[in-house]
Amino acid sequence: MRENDIFEGQLLEEAWLTLEQLAAACPAEPEWLRRHLDEGLIPQARSVQGLWRVSGAGLLRARRMRRVERDFDAVPEMAALVADLLEEMDSLRARLRRAGLD
Repeated sequence: MRENDIFEGQLLEEAWLTLEQLAAACPAEPEWLRRHLDEGLIPQARSVQGLWRVSGAGLLRARRMRRVERDFDAVPEMAALVADLLEEMDSLRARLRRAGLD
């Protein structure tokens, strides 16, 4: 088993990860991730004694932001805005499914 194999499944609820493990799950460089965490662009993550607690939503947000920045050469704030919009769309789609209107 490779070290990164644990990231190929779905992250449920919350997990404690080192910055390096979280960066590998994105995938992103640890410094990229640290800047975004320090700027509060991934609010679903918090640090306790060097370990980061991140939710599945936080990991998804980091992956989306990384992809938007890379694919569209976007600044971090723009990538965060796109992630906000995508999260809102996901929420609205889930509400439609629950209401049987999908």
